[in-house]
Amino acid sequence: MENKWEVAIDSLSKIKVLSNPNNEPVTICGDSDDLKCIGVGTDAAVFQSFFAPEFAFKVYAKDKVHKIKVEENIYHMIGDSPFFSKCFASNDHFLVLSYEEGKTLFDCILLGIHVPQQVIDDVEAAREIVRKKGLNPRDIHLKNILLQNGRAKILDISEYNQPGNDFRWEHLKKAYDDYYHLIDGTSVPFWVLETVRKWYNHRNKYFSSYEEFMKIVLKLTSFKK
Repeated sequence: MENKWEVAIDSLSKIKVLSNPNNEPVTICGDSDDLKCIGVGTDAAVFQSFFAPEFAFKVYAKDKVHKIKVEENIYHMIGDSPFFSKCFASNDHFLVLSYEEGKTLFDCILLGIHVPQQVIDDVEAAREIVRKKGLNPRDIHLKNILLQNGRAKILDISEYNQPGNDFRWEHLKKAYDDYYHLIDGTSVPFWVLETVRKWYNHRNKYFSSYEEFMKIVLKLTSFKK
């Protein structure tokens, strides 16, 4: 199975990924009829090949390729885990990962799909496993968590070797505990989620605390606790 991914190399060579300033998602240049884009982040885009659908190819922006070996090493340190993808290989441009079914939590909120408490518990358990491996579980947010058969699967572990706490998960968990019941089962418009995402990314500049940030978010969404 591990060598089957090589059938996608020619198609992936037609794709270029460009990073953007201000922590915005990457831009994809090029195209291939054999590939489907299944995810876009701030450092890379993820593709699935129709000829090797069991794999996901994480193609990094040119100025971010130094993160490939770093992320591969982190996967090896974590080892086999039900909470993370498997890493099969890498080259100078991309990582070869196991393809994972499911909707991101971002898409769940967008579509009004229920996110069970089990997902939150799974992420907590996964973070504990990561800490025991001597790593730092950070950069965990709505687009980095899949809802997979009622459980959590965490994507993008590239920052787990970096120090410090970005508090993304702590804030997300608190928002789930305190406010998720207000939108559970309700489809939240894309523009609302994107506005909240951009505000959050600049929260330290415009808000004095998480609590102040949430007050503004609640006004935007017209939700009342």
